[in-house]
Amino acid sequence: MADEPAAPPPPPGDSQPAPDPGRDRWRAGARAKAIAATPERRADFRTSSGIPVADLYTPADVAGLDEDRDLGRPGEYPFTRGVQPTMYRGRLWTMRQYAGFATAAETNERFRYLLAQGQTGLSVAFDLPTQMGYDSDAPEAEGEVGRVGVPVCSLADMEALFAGIPLATVSTSMTINATAAILLALYVAAAGRQGVPRAEVAGTTQNDILKEYIARGTYVFPPRPSMRLVTDVFEFCSRELPRWNTISISGYHMREAGATAAQELAFTMADAIAYVEAAVARGLDVDAFAGRLSFFFAAWSELFEEVAKFRAARRLWARIMRERFGARDPRSMTCRFHVQTAGSSLTAQSVDNNVVRTTVQALAAILGGAQSLHTNSRDEALALPTEEAARLALRTQQILAHEAGVTETPDPLAGSYLVETLTDQLEARARGLLDEIEALGGTLAAIEAGFQQRQIQEAAYRVQRAIESGDAIVVGVNAFRDEERRTPPTLRIDPDGERRQVEAVRRVRAGRDGAAWEAALRRVAEVARGPDNLMPALVEAVEAYATVGEVSDVLRAAWGEHRELVTV
Repeated sequence: MADEPAAPPPPPGDSQPAPDPGRDRWRAGARAKAIAATPERRADFRTSSGIPVADLYTPADVAGLDEDRDLGRPGEYPFTRGVQPTMYRGRLWTMRQYAGFATAAETNERFRYLLAQGQTGLSVAFDLPTQMGYDSDAPEAEGEVGRVGVPVCSLADMEALFAGIPLATVSTSMTINATAAILLALYVAAAGRQGVPRAEVAGTTQNDILKEYIARGTYVFPPRPSMRLVTDVFEFCSRELPRWNTISISGYHMREAGATAAQELAFTMADAIAYVEAAVARGLDVDAFAGRLSFFFAAWSELFEEVAKFRAARRLWARIMRERFGARDPRSMTCRFHVQTAGSSLTAQSVDNNVVRTTVQALAAILGGAQSLHTNSRDEALALPTEEAARLALRTQQILAHEAGVTETPDPLAGSYLVETLTDQLEARARGLLDEIEALGGTLAAIEAGFQQRQIQEAAYRVQRAIESGDAIVVGVNAFRDEERRTPPTLRIDPDGERRQVEAVRRVRAGRDGAAWEAALRRVAEVARGPDNLMPALVEAVEAYATVGEVSDVLRAAWGEHRELVTV
């Protein structure tokens, strides 16, 4: 058990460092002479979050750091130095390459290929119709089937997706939000068809609907019934799927939309607080479900700020869970997270440069202590990745794991004057944004007021202006352009795949037991209008071969659909 909650620590962050006469002498002497001969490249150095970067960091910058209070040891509160005592000395992070396209059968081939190349976990990309609760033959799905992910309409598709892949031993992450509960039901049913006990089913559903309202837009239902679905998953998994990560609370998409590192950290934590509050309001004990919450962050190329962000995330979450929610189980306080390298940093110009960007970003995730990592492929600014590009992205992880020497000790940058200072300052800035969200009435109220959306839009605008003015350099785009532009071969999606998928959905409908299907959907409708957990009814429905679109339509009828409020 954890110790009794301590008083909140003094706020870290933007306070002035302790006096340092040695640094003052250096600035007046050696530094002043150097600047007189060669002026610095610019007058003001800042991180992407606007944190000033000093000319020199010394022990004076971390004079207020308390090792026990602020760092701890790996695997111990406040988990700044890592969530496991041995970190990568015992087990490397899970190497997940996100994949999904065309049809379930073709994606299954890619999964098998990646596993054969040494990938250690699966990560499923679903197409937009599946994400939005439409079947492949719906009018709304035309032209989008299998384009940016795999279409999964029924249990037949889910079984084809994992044919020959033992779900008792493979962990699967599913990037799905509005329809996450339905896709989890399909996965549970497919594992059951393989004879896998629910206690052995391992993986993650992203299941983070709040960030859809903030930054991504693939929502279906209004916020409050959507939050009900999230907590239904929490409750169901706490009873039935003890190895399943019930949510991957995602800052990634907010960062991709333009958020700074500090905003990504703050808005992710705000969403996490809202989910915990909803589950506690449902009557769940915090230590019964919080240990299976997980997070999903982006990794950008600003190496030291990114490492500090990951360290600050662990410390901030541990303190929130202990001080705000009274968690006692250390597992409830651990911020376990998956990282994906920054997709929006990839450029269509000079695609080989993307390999370098991804390597730096992956290194930041590893130095920051990620539990799982996806490295983007060099060609993803052009199309879905080819097998060759996906293999190279995986090899990037493997080289960092086995050749770079960065896995030999936990939190190797601990004690760096710069990294510790950035960790404190990012936590302080995130706390400031969390206070603003609280003042607005909490996360849902802030989303409804457009607070997070405006913050992200303004940050994205500043970055774009800096790129256009040349103040921010993007190699190969606004500086150091290659004289020759070479476009590599890209993955081609078979246009006939949509027709085959539509025919497959219709065969499922024609071959199922109509009475069992109708009864199962009636049950979903009844439960949706009442207080009971929906997950058992969803599992029953998909086992009767109800489709994702049909189940979603029942829920649309019960709850309505969300429409974004546009203000002028």
